[in-house]
Amino acid sequence: MSTEVTKSPAAAPPGAGGSGGAAGENLLQLVIGGLRRNMRQYGMLLALGLIVAVFAVWTDGDLLLPRNVSNLVLQNSYVLILAIGMMLVIIAGHIDLSVGSVTAFVGAFAAVLTVEHGVSWPVAVVLCLLAGAAAGAAQGFFIAYLGIPSFIVTLAGMLIFRGFTEILLEGQTLGPFPDGLQKMGNGFLPEVGPHTNYHNLTLLLGLALIVFAVFQEVRDRRRQREFSLDVVPLNLFLLKLVSIVAAILVVTMLLASYKGAPIVLLILGALVVGYGYVMRNSVFGRHIYAIGGNLPAAKLSGVKDKKVTFFVFLNMGALAALAGLAIAARLNAASPKAGLNYELEAIASSFIGGASMSGGVGTVLGAIIGGLVLGVLNNGMNLLSVGTDWQQVIKGLALLAAVGFDVWNKRKSGS
Repeated sequence: MSTEVTKSPAAAPPGAGGSGGAAGENLLQLVIGGLRRNMRQYGMLLALGLIVAVFAVWTDGDLLLPRNVSNLVLQNSYVLILAIGMMLVIIAGHIDLSVGSVTAFVGAFAAVLTVEHGVSWPVAVVLCLLAGAAAGAAQGFFIAYLGIPSFIVTLAGMLIFRGFTEILLEGQTLGPFPDGLQKMGNGFLPEVGPHTNYHNLTLLLGLALIVFAVFQEVRDRRRQREFSLDVVPLNLFLLKLVSIVAAILVVTMLLASYKGAPIVLLILGALVVGYGYVMRNSVFGRHIYAIGGNLPAAKLSGVKDKKVTFFVFLNMGALAALAGLAIAARLNAASPKAGLNYELEAIASSFIGGASMSGGVGTVLGAIIGGLVLGVLNNGMNLLSVGTDWQQVIKGLALLAAVGFDVWNKRKSGS
């Protein structure tokens, strides 16, 4: 009589029928564990997805209509541009309260150049960017080399540049802008190729962005493994890739089914890629993190903190100028009241996106996510006809919740 060996369920191969539930539970545990270990990185991204889903249901799908998605990009471009610069300022351990006034000043300067003096719009754009950089450099000099706190310097700058705006415009709204400058805030990519139901050039750009994003994620993971750094589990990494590809594909199809990608979106995309590379891979980016994370240690390591701080504020001024051109071009006029509370929206976007009050923490992508959270909240509440009073309350609660989550996460990590 032959002896038959019976395998226990625990020893069954992965593909066996009885182990499917166990494999699923293991995968779920890996995903949950990865999310817990990377809560700072993924928390706001998940919150953004949840907010989009909730408002899409509440507005009966109006939030995700192609026209509304395009307007969402155009309406929030200036906040996202400011948020990138503000994130760098906050990472360095400072704050900038003047960006709203600088955007208004640059818009007024552009209007005076092009409307009153007939300067060609490309020359006006260059002059405006230089003016914004000079404004940021002036404030950076007082902060970096004279040691005056950034809160005081930029608060003074907020008053000074608001006054200059009133002086330039003499209390009047000035416009319209030349067509070329208007396209910066309202224009779209041109139609190319055969006639289809979609914008061909936008589809090609979306495909290129998917390839670039996947390549970047795979390369970053490979580098982390080469330096023996912690990486997310493979299952979670694949889930992340699928989510990125799906998100880019959805946005691309929505934009391509309307008028295509707005020109300001291309400008914003170039800024995200460029600044993301600088903060991840350049010496200058590492120095910004160093002086914000531990200034005495950074000085001992040879970091030229004054020079870095100076250029951080110079950069903030240039980006504020770019945002001022974008919003002025969208409105097709410069107004003395432009830029009100822009600095608060940029600061809120940075903190919602993962920046820390103590400095040394934050990412460019996080700033974009934070800005999109505020943008979707604004857009969704407008579609639901929520009053501006309650909109302010809800956005304030969102900021408080984001910062509270960050504090809780750091305490939990420390314990």
